[in-house]
Amino acid sequence: MHSPSLALLGATGNLGRHVARQTLERGWPLSVAVRDRRRLAPDVEARVQVSELNLDTASLAQLAGFVDGHEVLVFCAGVVTQGEAFVAMVDKVVSALETLPAERRPVCWFLGGAALLDLDAAGRRGVELPKVRDTYWPHRVNHERLQRSPLDWRLLCPGPMVDQEALGVAALRVSANALPAPLPALARVLPGPLLLPLFVAKIPQMIVPYADAAALILEHVHRSDPFARCRVGLALPPGMKGRKSQWAARARDTHDA
Repeated sequence: MHSPSLALLGATGNLGRHVARQTLERGWPLSVAVRDRRRLAPDVEARVQVSELNLDTASLAQLAGFVDGHEVLVFCAGVVTQGEAFVAMVDKVVSALETLPAERRPVCWFLGGAALLDLDAAGRRGVELPKVRDTYWPHRVNHERLQRSPLDWRLLCPGPMVDQEALGVAALRVSANALPAPLPALARVLPGPLLLPLFVAKIPQMIVPYADAAALILEHVHRSDPFARCRVGLALPPGMKGRKSQWAARARDTHDA
């Protein structure tokens, strides 16, 4: 079976570490771009192609050069609370990929959050709700940037992610564009302020392990994939909730809503 070559941005972060290890476990060629290679685990550094690259200062040509020749790019750098800086980082990476000839552009995974997913048939999203939009608006802007791009992208939209034992992707609820833990039917007639508590109540069902999020990404890296140019949600099995203590501990992380 063909082993796709993968380029990873954000390899030293919580999710990136899982993506890196699982890629190597699959025997796939892996290149990582990091600000400081000393932050890589020694056993990972020894098995990957490392480029020391600062996303804040790298040129479009440098970013394109790092990605060129790979079939897949996984971008899990930055944090939504960076606001404009996070938006600028995603725009820079997308713009760099757009400089490559169409046949050399990789399949791309980016990260958003559960607030980007449709809450009802009218397409309302958590990121449009009061309070949520104040913090998570960069996810909306990044999604709009991807929609304007010709790239073959997928946008992972988890709830809070935690370091705990993987459940296995087959056990999770996975959705395209819509919330994987649906709201009750009455949600469709509620105004935004009343929709907010229903959305918040679903968040514990979407507290997922980093390991499962990484596995989902790596299972969907082919151009014929049904998640192409989709927002992808994931939730725990029906009836299962993550612990609030884990959520609180990770509330500062990149993609919590």
